[in-house]
Amino acid sequence: MNQIVIEKTEQIAEILKENHIDLWLIFVRETSAAGDPVLPLVYGDSGLTWDSALLFTPTNEKIAIVGRFEVDSAQETHTFDTVISYDESIKPALLQELERLSPNQIAINTSTNDYLADGLSHGMYVKLMEILEGTPFADRVVSAEKVVSALRGRKSKSEIERIKKAITSTLEIYDFAFEKIVPGMTEIEVAAMMRQEVESRGLGYAWPKHNNPAVNSGPDSPVGHNAPTDIQLEPGHLLHFDFGVKENDYCADIQRMVYLRKPGETHPPQAVQEGFNVIVEAIMAAFDLIQPGITGIEVDRAARSIVTGAGFPEYKYATGHQVGRLAHDGGCILGPDWDRYGQTPYMPLEVGQVFTLEPGLIVPGFGYVGIEEDILVTEDGAVFLSPPQQELILI
Repeated sequence: MNQIVIEKTEQIAEILKENHIDLWLIFVRETSAAGDPVLPLVYGDSGLTWDSALLFTPTNEKIAIVGRFEVDSAQETHTFDTVISYDESIKPALLQELERLSPNQIAINTSTNDYLADGLSHGMYVKLMEILEGTPFADRVVSAEKVVSALRGRKSKSEIERIKKAITSTLEIYDFAFEKIVPGMTEIEVAAMMRQEVESRGLGYAWPKHNNPAVNSGPDSPVGHNAPTDIQLEPGHLLHFDFGVKENDYCADIQRMVYLRKPGETHPPQAVQEGFNVIVEAIMAAFDLIQPGITGIEVDRAARSIVTGAGFPEYKYATGHQVGRLAHDGGCILGPDWDRYGQTPYMPLEVGQVFTLEPGLIVPGFGYVGIEEDILVTEDGAVFLSPPQQELILI
């Protein structure tokens, strides 16, 4: 029994009621090659081969229509009240269930805003519309974007515990690295040391190993989704990390800052300390504003204005994104009104969502300052899922 699937599928009926959706239809095939991103939450790791339909209603009916040889797997999820099999075509069984349920709105997994709510392939969309052709249901299809966003975003108890465990492991590996880092090492060597620790613990990577961790030493290191380079760590460098592990299917995503002291230095240079302080202040401005119902663009504006108000250029990315089964877990973001983000900055925050807070800036001559914390939205506001970095780590 998959506890995550049990917890998540129990959320669906209420989400459908909130959004006035009569039926949520997930339509897939050959999921080992092209799986809908929502499947691990509602079906688990068992694949589906033939055309398959998973149906959920606001009255908590859960129906699976699957090929004959996958009936047992569907039943073993302990999720579906009804499992219907077929041999030659899914069409008769699917239409029969639609006629029985008679939904006014059928939500399907298409979205122009949320990539994780866009799991219905174009081919399967065409096939579904061919099945519905000539029926009243063809005109009742709507996007399931709000359903998927809510289901993925509202973390269950088990999901939150798994994220916390991934965060703990990530911070332990950071501590391990900070004890061993010395000037003269290259970014590549530091990353290799951290990856060895990830793998010795039997953990996975929250995003591809190629640039996890990101390691940036000094002013010449390329910041972003880049692999570590052969740049050497030198006294006087800011040393920036972006790192996260995946543990038991859930991710952490945390950035940390180090300053490599020059001989005789006991404190960072004033410019470095001021840049670090601005980012801490920006994170706290966003953190203090977070509450259920506020929009992501409002939270982003609070952090962004601290950075630009201190005279630094605007950072060209969102202040935060959701974290869960993926490091970038879709749905609402804490971001500006930029075309590439669609409507996601205007989505309201909800209890149970886990976000990063990660503003950044460049301190000329020293390097990049970026801190990233993982926070949970609660009824009373935000809580940090681990102690936030408040001081530069000095090496």
